Amino acid sequence: MLKNAFLTLLALAIAIGGGSGSVWYALKTQDGIGAIRIGQWTAFPDIGTQAADPYSKARVAREGVLALGQAEGLSFVAERDSGGELLKRQCAYEIEGGFPTARFWTLYAADQSLGVVETGKPRPAALQSYQVLRQPDNSVVISVGNRPAPGNWLFSDGVGRMYFVLTFYDTPIASSTGLSDVTLPQIVKVGCNA
Repeated sequence: MLKNAFLTLLALAIAIGGGSGSVWYALKTQDGIGAIRIGQWTAFPDIGTQAADPYSKARVAREGVLALGQAEGLSFVAERDSGGELLKRQCAYEIEGGFPTARFWTLYAADQSLGVVETGKPRPAALQSYQVLRQPDNSVVISVGNRPAPGNWLFSDGVGRMYFVLTFYDTPIASSTGLSDVTLPQIVKVGCNA
């Protein structure tokens, strides 16, 4: 009798623990269910629609974010550079390339909760499309790091993991037909503080 009760409790503990762990992993990873990947950037195009999968809905509820509807825009998150390494706040990067057509876009350095990185300085770790300098071919080069750089500079400071969040507002890429021919900028590591 005691043996059966113990085995039942053990089976329940394994089932609840395994189920909770798999849900936590599915919500934590950036390559989850319903994700699309373009280079280093990942987006969930159905997250603000009726077609959103249960994991996307749970991610929105857990993080407390306001999801953009399909006609409003689309957010991309990068957690790795073009070399496949995790982004770190103590490293310097260059984000370079063209940006898809959009009425407005924002780019910011984020912490693990995908909130803007606190820099402790008056300069926020964020840029937007109306304040960037463009190259003659309409591409953009953005230097990211704790040292000022000429041109476009995104300030980041501290140590630990970092993410980049790139959000396009009022853009044709938010529709499912617009994602097939989209190219997003590359994230190139320049160096790290020793």
